[in-house]
Amino acid sequence: MAETIVVTSGKGGVGKTTTSASLACGIAQQGKRVAVIDFDIGLRNLDLIMGCERRVVYDFVNVIQGDCQLKQALIKDKRIETLYVLAASQTRDKDALTEDGVKRVLEELTTDGFDYIICDSPAGIEKGAHLAMYFADRAVVVVNPEVSSVRDSDRILGLLASKTLRAQQGNGGVREHLLLTRYSPRRVASGEMMSIQDVKEILGLDVVGVVPESPDVLQASNAGVPVILNAESDAARAYDDAVARLMGQTVPFRFIEEPKKGFLARLFGR
Repeated sequence: MAETIVVTSGKGGVGKTTTSASLACGIAQQGKRVAVIDFDIGLRNLDLIMGCERRVVYDFVNVIQGDCQLKQALIKDKRIETLYVLAASQTRDKDALTEDGVKRVLEELTTDGFDYIICDSPAGIEKGAHLAMYFADRAVVVVNPEVSSVRDSDRILGLLASKTLRAQQGNGGVREHLLLTRYSPRRVASGEMMSIQDVKEILGLDVVGVVPESPDVLQASNAGVPVILNAESDAARAYDDAVARLMGQTVPFRFIEEPKKGFLARLFGR
């Protein structure tokens, strides 16, 4: 049975698609068969970050509406043998997604032997976001450590607790995880940014990952390579750690404290 994980947030621009791509790659690198689906109908950014935009012939909506078979729309990643991408449509509106259609696609992926399905959700509470989370077993809530992002994510937690299939069935609900992006210990120390503990206390979730603020993320997105595949990047290492925790391993957190300055740096105020 495939495990379905939705990557969601209340606010746009916090790094959901970057996170979806990196988690999908990281889990697939563990030998698991993974499909990552773009639910952001009308925008379609996942295929850009995955570097497969020129290979999109059929999309998620085509499959739901019966224009093609699921196997025709799935794009096999060229770097990781067990990873597949299902792109969103750029030309349809949000109403093109239906609950029955999404259910059918997820069931077919399970039948086809996928171990994990990553649902890259649009921000907010519109239809695409609702359908991305509705069938989820787990949720990764992506948050920037700032008040507006945290506040908006609190609303998403309410929906996960009440508007998902698991919540309606009363069988324990969706298991929720918190992932912080663009975290800067220096800005936390200066009071410009909320601390990990601040965010945990407000949202009441355990943290599965803390991704440091890094120019590598934008560079990787522009290059069409998920940042987790950049072995030299601290952001990649943070996503590797998040994948390990999602898969049940105990891993210490890195990049959550400002590096200590050496003697000469302290002496000269650098």
